[in-house]
Amino acid sequence: MLARRARQRRQIQVMIAASYVLDALVLQLYAYAGTIPVTIGLAYAACGLTSVAFYLVLSETGFTERLKDHYFVTPQLIISTLIMLGFAYVAPQVGMMFLCELFLVFSFGALRATPGQTALLWTLLTLGLAALFLLTDKPVTMPYGGPIERFATMSVFVLGIGRCMFLGIFSSALRHSLYQRGLKLREAYRRIEELAELDELTGALNRRSIMRALDEEIARAQRLNPCAVALIDLDWFKRINDAYGHPTGDEVLRTFAITIFANIRAVDKFGRYGGEEFLLLLPDTSEHDAAQMLDRLRMIIAELDWSAFSEGMRVTISAGVTALRKDENTDTLLARADRALYASKAGGRNRVTTG
Repeated sequence: MLARRARQRRQIQVMIAASYVLDALVLQLYAYAGTIPVTIGLAYAACGLTSVAFYLVLSETGFTERLKDHYFVTPQLIISTLIMLGFAYVAPQVGMMFLCELFLVFSFGALRATPGQTALLWTLLTLGLAALFLLTDKPVTMPYGGPIERFATMSVFVLGIGRCMFLGIFSSALRHSLYQRGLKLREAYRRIEELAELDELTGALNRRSIMRALDEEIARAQRLNPCAVALIDLDWFKRINDAYGHPTGDEVLRTFAITIFANIRAVDKFGRYGGEEFLLLLPDTSEHDAAQMLDRLRMIIAELDWSAFSEGMRVTISAGVTALRKDENTDTLLARADRALYASKAGGRNRVTTG
């Protein structure tokens, strides 16, 4: 973020410097026509480029990052306005050129100025113009007598309008960049929220998320249709880790989770309850139908070609299935599912028991 802001400040200062140089060249045309002294253009370029160099030093050293106004908008616009009004006073023969440049100065400021800064700067500009027009008798004009003067005056308008158009393009690019960053930020937030709900290894809901889903489903089922839950355990998973290593054990868990996801309904919720134990939430499902579904999943898992991970490997699951009873809470429902799962293990594993 700091690098991006520094780059934007650098781009803005380069454009401001280029603008001062262009104006100085136009002033030299007026000087060539004899309208103003040569020193006016040189002094104007020196003042403008000195202010740009000063702002760049503050930016590159990180000083502006300590301020609330990271882009130093107010000081820059005040200095630029003073330069324009000062030269309009010193060289009133071409004073309208400097007053026209004020439109460009405030267009630059509008890229970053806040409403409060805009009101302050507009007030200061009004006071400055009042001092120039009401407290002095300087004949602020725009020369157009000879061919060179007319060409220089035309250049003032052509270059001014061109720079305003370029500012519009630059502003559009900034808005597009902000829009793209907004999209990336929303995607990052979405990903963070997703990761906060999912188990990193298996992609299943984590314990907090599956328990929240269970609480919500119980509250809904008490008013509407029943629901069933199943606690699923990978048989002898510790032996798999010990015999084949933890990386292989992780792959077994991932493959198991992917297989479950591929064979359950969109409304079902599947989460990692802890270790190699998983909780499957089955809305609008009776205990009998849930047991049949779990037995089908059990056979699918047992029939997978686990030897792809390691020769002779075999993976099976045990499950405890139960359905929500009237006025039952989460704890008692899970306690019955856990007892059913224990019965499956005690009965030799690789089986489904209802409770």
